[in-house]
This record gives sequence, C-alpha cells and structure tokens, in this order.
Amino acid sequence: MIANQEEFYSLYNSIMNLDAKVRFVTILDKSGEVLFGGQREGIENYLSEEDQKKSIKHVTDAWFSRNQFSSGIGEGKYAMAEYGKVKRFTFPLKTGQIIYITTEPSLDQSSFIQSVLKIKESH
Repeated sequence: MIANQEEFYSLYNSIMNLDAKVRFVTILDKSGEVLFGGQREGIENYLSEEDQKKSIKHVTDAWFSRNQFSSGIGEGKYAMAEYGKVKRFTFPLKTGQIIYITTEPSLDQSSFIQSVLKIKESH
C-alpha cells in the first residue's frame, strides 16, 4: 500500500527514470490534491500555475467520473490523451490515489504504459 513519502518518491523516481521524454509525474488524492510529484528540470511549462491546478482537477474528476461504470465493464487500468505538445496519462493506485503523468508527444506509449503498469504493481 502506498502511504508515505518514501514510497511516493520511489514510485515517482521509477516512472521519471523510465524515459527522458517524461515531463511531469505526480500522485493525486481523490480530490485532486497533490500528494507528491514534480516536473523534470529544464523543461518549459505550457500552462500557468493556475491552469495546471485546473488541469489536475479535470484529470481527477474525469478519472472518477469514468469509473462510475466499473461494475459493468471492469476497473480502469489507465487513461491517455494526446495533445499537440504533450501526452497525458492517468493510472489508478489500489489505495485510491492517481498517478498523473505528462510526456513529450513523441514518446512510444505502448511500451511506456506497460512499464508504468509493472512499476505500480511492484510498489
């Protein structure tokens, strides 16, 4: 169970080190509150701090809204959206938190998704 800062750091670090194209990794609670995370040094922010907060809230709301159908179709494993400047990934944790990741759009999402699924299962 992921419950403390050391475990959050380990999860964050494992994902951040998967690929240099990972821009941002954060762990969110159900309300969209950032529990742990950060962005890769030296990258440009595309959103203002206020818009980043709105985006995180949207990600959280969308994940939990989408999962209202899980009793019929099963639990969600991840969600991905691709934009012109980033790819955005959402992965649930068994403890109810969400891992929110942004990457460069050129990232190979197939192998990345499989790697993140393995990492989160091992934490």
